[in-house]
Amino acid sequence: MDYEPPFFEMYKTLLQGSLGVDVGNSGIKNDKSEWCELPLIDLGRLSLDHVERDECMREISGAARTWGFFQVVNHGVSQELLHSLRHEQMEVFHIPFAHKSRENFLNLPSRSYRCGNPSATNLWQISWSEAFHMFLPDIAKMDQHQSLRSTIEAFASVVAPLAESLVQILAQKLNIKFSYFQENCSANTSFLRLNRYPPCPFSSRVFGLLPHSDSSFLTIVHQDQIGGLQLMKDGNWIGIKPNPQALVINIGDLFQALSNGIYISAKHRVVAAEKVERFSVAYFYNPSKDAVIESHMRPPVYRKFTFGEYREQTEKDVKETGDKVGLSRFLLSET
Repeated sequence: MDYEPPFFEMYKTLLQGSLGVDVGNSGIKNDKSEWCELPLIDLGRLSLDHVERDECMREISGAARTWGFFQVVNHGVSQELLHSLRHEQMEVFHIPFAHKSRENFLNLPSRSYRCGNPSATNLWQISWSEAFHMFLPDIAKMDQHQSLRSTIEAFASVVAPLAESLVQILAQKLNIKFSYFQENCSANTSFLRLNRYPPCPFSSRVFGLLPHSDSSFLTIVHQDQIGGLQLMKDGNWIGIKPNPQALVINIGDLFQALSNGIYISAKHRVVAAEKVERFSVAYFYNPSKDAVIESHMRPPVYRKFTFGEYREQTEKDVKETGDKVGLSRFLLSET
């Protein structure tokens, strides 16, 4: 099909060198019988009496400490909007690859469309997915795609304040002033990513999305019912059971550093599916590049750094090692 990214050509050498290799027990699995349900939190309780509200806030903080992931319902995003968004994603991703991969497609900045991992040097660095990255102010520029634009704007108009509300709760539980986030995070610094995971004939050997942790304070995800999102917990990969009513929330690296390691930025990945395509959308609550990430808890686990410095280190590590590495680069040495 003309809309599929040229993964076979992109990964030709890597795939040819591995097709006869037995991956044995190290094969990538997505067994539905082993899916687990994340902590599920009803945000409607935040509007009830103070006892219910406080208990709901404790559950949010507790999930961030023990899982780094949780699901929320009564989040304000209607099922109708989520269905519309999936339809719009399908429409735009099914545009021929030669067209959607052009510079400034959708009137978005260059490199808004991305596919695969061009830097892959081995089988485990292959990423079988494509995505559109868009900062919130750029969405208004999509004037020739009104239906897609209005649907994305409607989604962003709900998840942006939802992210702020969740961050405010998480900050309050650690006595971090919310004004810090108000001063450093805005619509200009946060972004959306539309994801598509094409069918992959090598689904037991390659990832849909490589194992990683998010370089954000907080990420909000809606995944379809295909499944494939997995997180690392207690040294094991756990599949997350899709919930059509819920949004998935996960803590990012910046909140782990700011909380001095109290909140967990869990490593996660997406397993490719052999016969069906999968869609998801993610909202990343990020600060400006000059934002200083520094925990005031003692003793500090991580040294002070800016978000810009963190991104530069991440990009350098990916180029040199094929892996993000992440927060361990900023650990303070034990005395």
